[in-house]
Amino acid sequence: DEELLKRIQATVMQVQGDYEKLSSVTGNLLDDRHQKQKDIEALFQSLERLEKEKADKEDLVLGIDVKADKTALAGKVSRTQFDASMERLNEMIQEMLSRVMGQEQGWHQVQRQLSEEMGSKLDRLELGPFRQQLEDHWKTILEQLKEKAPPMEADDAAGIKKQLLAHFHCMSCDRPLSVLVPGP
Repeated sequence: DEELLKRIQATVMQVQGDYEKLSSVTGNLLDDRHQKQKDIEALFQSLERLEKEKADKEDLVLGIDVKADKTALAGKVSRTQFDASMERLNEMIQEMLSRVMGQEQGWHQVQRQLSEEMGSKLDRLELGPFRQQLEDHWKTILEQLKEKAPPMEADDAAGIKKQLLAHFHCMSCDRPLSVLVPGP
């Protein structure tokens, strides 16, 4: 019985360690996503600036008609420069989206692995209530993530105003914890 108790305690410690790793990975993913949102906002601001500063065809014709000098034309952005900038911007956005998707797939893989490990290690009758509590807590966290961080779509906003995952609870006693969340 002591050996079984030690194995159960070791399993519980390992599950707690896995849970802490998953929480850390989730926090890192949220931080990365927040940073990506900031980067996307900066890219859209650059795009707006480029759209405002691009050379308009009518302005160019009027400028030629009034015999604009070369210095006035030098301040304008050519169509080829604008197209090249737009192409680079599109490539950067696609790269960021692929990174976010890769991180999301990694997070799902960690989630599956933890679920498999919990399923294979917590199958004793004595640990049934503990397992149920962990699964309920896990479902609550997933629901909070789904509510507070909707999946990225092409027409989504460039940022969000809500702070994500502001409330945490202890796994063993479910009491609220005061944890600082990085970001504004």
